[in-house]
Amino acid sequence: MNKFMELAINEARYGMELGNGGPFGSVITKDGEVIACSHNQVLSTLDPTMHAEIAAIRLACAKLGRFDLSDCEIYATCLPCPMCLGAIMWAKIPKLYYGALDKDAASAGFDDEVIYNVIKSGFAQQNALSVNETDAEECRKLFAEWNMKHDRKMY
Repeated sequence: MNKFMELAINEARYGMELGNGGPFGSVITKDGEVIACSHNQVLSTLDPTMHAEIAAIRLACAKLGRFDLSDCEIYATCLPCPMCLGAIMWAKIPKLYYGALDKDAASAGFDDEVIYNVIKSGFAQQNALSVNETDAEECRKLFAEWNMKHDRKMY
């Protein structure tokens, strides 16, 4: 067994034992060394975004003092949900290792299919989420302001 995945599995079990959240663990490495290790903490933090991958990314960024993790790898006990996949990509982590599949998570009650359906429908699927545009022109002005900002830092 891969030692980093084993650590992620143990972390997931630890989080479950504490009652912090579901059966998910994640480890971030850099140059073969563990930078961050975390588990799902949705229940303990009352934060629906505190998935194992998000928690590990937050820890790794804090430890390294940067938001760019392009020299790191991430291990996740399950194929990441859309939110976590987005976070992994925003952090620029180039390599993901995962264990269980999304269908395994769905069989335990963690089903992301409704999210994928909304995305596939171009946000037209109204039974899952009511999506409504408002004040678009005023919001678009923010991008023009950003483009005019001389000290902006891209991420």
